[in-house]
Amino acid sequence: MCGIAGIVNRGRVDDPPRLDELGVMIGALTHRGPDEFGIYRDRDAGLGHARLSIIDLATGQQPLTNESGTIWLSFNGEIFNYVELRAELEAHGHRFRTRSDTEVIVHAYEQWQEGAFRRFNGQWAVALWDAERRTLVLARDPYGVRPLYVTEHGGRLLFASEVKALFAAVPSLPRRFDDVGLDQFLTFWTPVAPRTIFEGIEEIEPGTVRTYTPTQVRSTRCWDPSYLPAETDPACTFEDAVDLVREGLEKATSLRMLRADVPVGSYLSGGLDSSFVAALGLRAKGSKFSTFSLRFEDAEYDETAYQRQMVDFLGSDHHEVLVSRGDIATVFPDVIRHTERPVLRTAPAPLYLLSQLVRKAGIKVVLTGEGADEMFAGYDLFREAKIRRFWAKQPQSQRRAQLLERLYPYLARSPVSQRAMTRQFFGQHLDRATHPGFGHAIRWQGAAALKRLLAPHVREQLHGTDAVAALLQDSPAGFDRWAPLSQDQYLEIRTLMSGYLLSSQGDRMLMAHSVEGRFPFLDRHVGALAESLPPSYKLHVLDEKHVLKRAAAGLVPASIRERAKQPYRAPDALSFAEPAAAEWINEIACEQALADAGVFAPSAGRRLIEKCFARAADGQFSNSDNMGIVGILSTQLVHHYFVRHRPEASAPPVIRTLVDRVDAVVGQS
Repeated sequence: MCGIAGIVNRGRVDDPPRLDELGVMIGALTHRGPDEFGIYRDRDAGLGHARLSIIDLATGQQPLTNESGTIWLSFNGEIFNYVELRAELEAHGHRFRTRSDTEVIVHAYEQWQEGAFRRFNGQWAVALWDAERRTLVLARDPYGVRPLYVTEHGGRLLFASEVKALFAAVPSLPRRFDDVGLDQFLTFWTPVAPRTIFEGIEEIEPGTVRTYTPTQVRSTRCWDPSYLPAETDPACTFEDAVDLVREGLEKATSLRMLRADVPVGSYLSGGLDSSFVAALGLRAKGSKFSTFSLRFEDAEYDETAYQRQMVDFLGSDHHEVLVSRGDIATVFPDVIRHTERPVLRTAPAPLYLLSQLVRKAGIKVVLTGEGADEMFAGYDLFREAKIRRFWAKQPQSQRRAQLLERLYPYLARSPVSQRAMTRQFFGQHLDRATHPGFGHAIRWQGAAALKRLLAPHVREQLHGTDAVAALLQDSPAGFDRWAPLSQDQYLEIRTLMSGYLLSSQGDRMLMAHSVEGRFPFLDRHVGALAESLPPSYKLHVLDEKHVLKRAAAGLVPASIRERAKQPYRAPDALSFAEPAAAEWINEIACEQALADAGVFAPSAGRRLIEKCFARAADGQFSNSDNMGIVGILSTQLVHHYFVRHRPEASAPPVIRTLVDRVDAVVGQS
C-alpha cells in the first residue's frame, strides 16, 4: 500500500501547484509509504506519492508515466490480476518498462479508458492525470478497501489518501464538522461516502470512477451488485456451490499470497474466516509462514485457545500481543488520529497494536478474513432479521419469538437474556417486515438514540434529516426485487463494512504501522460468486455461512468450523476508567472542551463520562451508554486533532523521484 496526494488547477488559477505544498502532503502520509517518495508537476497539476514497496521493488517508483509522458499515475493498492492484464495489453501492442502492477493501470487506461477499472481485480485508489486533455481521473475499488478524499478550494482541487494531508497542505482550508456526516455517524456508525465527517471534504465512493475535465465532472460505476431476484431458482446445486467457493477462495488467496516481492503473513483470530484464509495461504506458499493474533486480558473477548489450536494445525511461526483495558486507553488518541473519524467501539485500538506487532516482526503484508461475514451472511444481524421476518408473519406466536433466544450467545449482557424484554425489543416495527432496511432498523435506531446527547443547535440543524431514507433512496436498480437477505447484505457492505470495518478497523490501523492488508473474501470473483448464490446456501435455516463452513472442511479443524460465532470485539467504555486515560480525557472532554467542539451538550456529555468512572467496578452499562461514551470521546479527539488544532505538518521527505515540468527538473536521487 501507499499514500497518494495531489493538486489540480480547476478555476482561473495561473500558478502551478507548489513543490513545498506537495511535499507537505506526502509528509503527512509517510506512515502509509515510508520506503521512497516521488512528485510529478506541470503547470496545471501535481501528483505526490509515498511508497510502501511490495511489488517490483527496484523499478516500481511513482508517479509513473506512459512512453510519451502524457499520462501520469499515483496509485495506492494492488491489482492482483496484473500479470494476466499485462499479457492482454502486450497483445494489443503495449510495451512495458517495469514489472509493476502500476504500469499496467497506465496502459489499461490508454487501451480502455474508464472501462479499464471494470477489468481490475484488486484494491485500489487511483489518481491519473492526462496532461494532454487536462483531465484527472480518481477511482476506488468496489468495496472501498483503499481511501481517497477530495476537496475544492480557491479554484483548485486537492485529493489525498487521508484528510490530514489536505489540511496540512492548505492552512486556510475550513475545518468544521459536517452536520449530515455526524447524523450518518450516529445512525450507521460511520459517514457514508461521498459524505465525510468534515464539511466540504468528500470521499470518493467505492466502485466509482470520477473524472474531472476542464468543463465538467462526471462519475461512473466500475462495480454494480448483482444479487439474484427473490425466488430465483439456483444456478447450481449446493454441493457444486461448495466446490466453487473453495476453488474461488483458493485462487483469491493464492494471488494475494504469491503476488508480492516481500514475505506475506496472516492474521489469525481463532474464527472460521481467518483460519480458512491462513490455511489456504499455507497451501499456496507450501512452507511455514507467519501468523499474528490478538489476546485479551478480559476473558469475555479472548479466543486464545482456538488461535493456538489453529497454530498447531498449521505449524506457523506465530506471534501474539496481549491487550489490556489500559493498553486500549493509552493508544486510543493515536487510533483516532489515524481513523480521522469518530467511532462507537474501541475495536480499532487492539488492531492498531496488532499491526505494530506485524511490523516489528519484519512483515509488510498480511492476509485477513474481512468480508466473509458480509459475503456469506455470517452476522447475527442476518439471523436476527430472518427470525423477525418469520415472526412477523404470525406476530402472536410464542414459539416463533422463542427463536430469538438463539442469538448473541457470546454477549455477557445479551439482549436476549430476559424473555419479556427480548420480545419487546425485537418486536418493534414487525408491521414493516417487508420494507427495505427492516433488517438493520434496530441497530440503526440504537445508534440514533445517541442523538439525545447532541447540543440543541445541532439537533435543530438536523431537524427533518432522515439518514435512512436518503440511503434507501440511493439503492441500486432492482434492489426492491432482491431477496431480503441480499438487501441486508448490500446495506451492511455499503455502510458498516466500507466505512468502518475496512477503514477505521482495517486500512487505517494497518497503515498506521506501514502494513498492507489483503482480503481474499473481497476478491472480485469471490464477491460475484457470493452474490449469485441463493440465500439458503449462505444462511441455511439459522446456520450462518453454511456454504463456507462446508468449503473449509479438511482445511480447518471441525472444532473451529462448527463453533458458535464470536465476532471480534474489545472492551469499550470500561477501558476509559483506566488511569491511562484520565489525563487526555480531562483535556479533551471537560465541559469547556465539549462546549468548544459544539457537537454534544456539555452537561449531558460530562454526566455520561462521569458515569463511566463511577461504574468502573461493576461495569453495568447499557449498550447505548457504552456507545455514547466511546462516541463522545472519539468525536472530541477528532475535534482536538483536526478542527481545533491544525494537523501538525511533517517535514517534507527527501524526494527520490522528481519530474518537474515547470522548472525542467527530471531525475532520481
